[in-house]
Amino acid sequence: MPIIALTTDFGLQDAYVAAMKAVILGVNPNATIVDVCHSIEPQNIAQAAFLLSTVYAYFPKDTIHVVVVDPEVGSQRRPIILKTPEAYFVAPDNGVLSYVIRHGASPERKYPEAELTTLPPGLVAVEITNPKFWHQPVSATFHGRDIFAPVAAHLSLGVPLQEFGQVITSVNALPIPQPQLGKGGQLVGHVLHIDRFGNVVTDIHEEDLPPGRFHLQMAGRRIDSLSSSYASAEADQLLALIGSSGHLEVALRNGSAAALLGVKIGDEVSIRKR
Repeated sequence: MPIIALTTDFGLQDAYVAAMKAVILGVNPNATIVDVCHSIEPQNIAQAAFLLSTVYAYFPKDTIHVVVVDPEVGSQRRPIILKTPEAYFVAPDNGVLSYVIRHGASPERKYPEAELTTLPPGLVAVEITNPKFWHQPVSATFHGRDIFAPVAAHLSLGVPLQEFGQVITSVNALPIPQPQLGKGGQLVGHVLHIDRFGNVVTDIHEEDLPPGRFHLQMAGRRIDSLSSSYASAEADQLLALIGSSGHLEVALRNGSAAALLGVKIGDEVSIRKR
């Protein structure tokens, strides 16, 4: 039976996550529910999209990912199911699945508005319109409990995709930031995420790095080499490395690089050959 994996911005101080799990178990008492993350910044669709991209590929085939970061809950935004060759995704159609559909690159430092994007071959989506699979009555403010959770539970029981609603050929997606070449020939990347350790995750991948020797600059601080681990630097020194997500990170041994540098999501990092 497929795993149901939950990603939300609900936190754990309230009962919202528990309510979703209760509805899932009410439909499928044998469901296996996994918490991915409930600490997404409130309404931060871009952060949720990125964090989802770092984890979903590690789940078993046909895992059902329920992603509820939904600032427009109760509006005309569509609830959808997206099926890929590897997994199912139950989410609002607001860009939170952008990395899953591998939307095109953009030089933008910050995420602009989501735009309607044609699904690539191999992906199928439906708009969730059949109230037969909803928890009634439906609250205008809690579709995570009343629509997304029960739909995921019915999906885990083998209900065919098309029974949930009409097939759609495009969904909303955010452009995914990519590093760009600056006017001086340097590679300019941007901060995508700051984890709970204060590690600064950028949009630069290992394959983006120039060959040979180079230095990295962020918030006026320079790092002259790439480390192999968080322990490579001396205590309280900045270091750069390729993290577990495959992205270039700036870290501070025994501390928070983000706090030391005062950086935020969207800030620049530059790499120049030496």
